Amino acid sequence: MGLLIDGVWHEDNSDLIAPDGSFRRPASRFDGRGGGGAQPPTAGRYHLYVAYSCPWAHRALVMRALKGLQAAIPVSVVHWHLDTHGWRFEPTDDGATVDAVHGFDRLHQVYTAAMPDYTGRVTVPVLWDNQAGTIVSNESADVMRMLNNDFNAVAARPDLDFYPADLAAEIDAMNERLHGDVNSGVYKVGQAKTQDAYDAAFERLFAALDDLDALLASRRYLLGDRITESDWRLFTTLVRFDAVYVGHFKCNLRRIADYANLAGYLRELYQWPGVAETVVMAHIKRFYYVSQTGINPTGIVPGGPVLDFTAPHDRDHLKAA
Repeated sequence: MGLLIDGVWHEDNSDLIAPDGSFRRPASRFDGRGGGGAQPPTAGRYHLYVAYSCPWAHRALVMRALKGLQAAIPVSVVHWHLDTHGWRFEPTDDGATVDAVHGFDRLHQVYTAAMPDYTGRVTVPVLWDNQAGTIVSNESADVMRMLNNDFNAVAARPDLDFYPADLAAEIDAMNERLHGDVNSGVYKVGQAKTQDAYDAAFERLFAALDDLDALLASRRYLLGDRITESDWRLFTTLVRFDAVYVGHFKCNLRRIADYANLAGYLRELYQWPGVAETVVMAHIKRFYYVSQTGINPTGIVPGGPVLDFTAPHDRDHLKAA
């Protein structure tokens, strides 16, 4: 992979590793706030660029499905293989597509179409505004919030609100905790370049998972009886954990399947209407095991594990709103 510098592609990953060998996630450049976020939706105005493999892009796909925005906001899906020139568009029989807006070969061309001298990482998701001819946001947290809040006029399920005002402060606090110790935590473990960095991130990750499992023993969802944005931010990490992070990222103290409460909670979220269709495990496994040659130089994709997210979740004894 690499990044754009003044609109020119460079194969450089040095910004991803701190001096102490720990992984750090770059900030997004298009966050949607400067331009006021998504404007009132009209037919065909917005387009979503995603990767089935990426947990951050997966958040946007989940929210789009939950709110019933598939008809209102079409998607283009990049190929699962992230090579030295970044994400590319190459249709496959398991879901990758062409760039339906511009016909570009590479996602970084979408970025320079919005900002010719763009400098920064080229990431997914990307919410594109056809009318303004620019990127609204490439920050998954903002895209999730926009899909939840701003598109109710064209949503099939406008009644669903995953960021209710009375829980906003609690959701924000939970999101911050999840991001540091779990969502980015698995990357801090898997992409650590020193033993000390690995050990510290490993300890924090499993301490957080242990706490979350204990919390879910008496709560249906992270903040009580109502499912919120925080649950979906956790879901996209949990659904990848046993298939990828345990082996590939060496997050192997425990599997999610070994947790009494997290395992059933993961299955329940997977079984929400529309969510299963957003989980494309072939893309997920190939992306990590083939693209990240610094961790898996052979590029061999493991055949297992067998995962059945459709099994009974056994969470009905806990109150749900």
